[in-house]
Amino acid sequence: QVQLVESGGGSAQAGGSLRLSCEVSGYNFNCISWFRQQPGKGRGAVAILRSGDRSTDYADSVKGRFTISRNMYTVYLQMNNLKPEDTAMYYCAAKSSTWERCSTDSGEDEYTYWGQGTQVTVSS
Repeated sequence: QVQLVESGGGSAQAGGSLRLSCEVSGYNFNCISWFRQQPGKGRGAVAILRSGDRSTDYADSVKGRFTISRNMYTVYLQMNNLKPEDTAMYYCAAKSSTWERCSTDSGEDEYTYWGQGTQVTVSS
């Protein structure tokens, strides 16, 4: 049974840091992503990791501030220099994918497995 379980959300001040974790069990996916859904908006990918070569891709809004990484069965999203606009529900998602389709351009409908989400709130 595939399960993705997020943890690590919470509140932070602008300029602060948080680290999210996603424990993946039940299958070894080659494409793991972090999505977020900001208030009043749809869900969009902010960071992806291709397990085969450990390459990554980031949305422009988080480049240089967020880092996705993996250690065994846990995928992390280190979020530094947080901004109020980073306030969102964050989800990890997984799929089996080609290298090219494992990118932040891939929509949520391409992902089969999702975690339950973890809230991040950044105050100014």
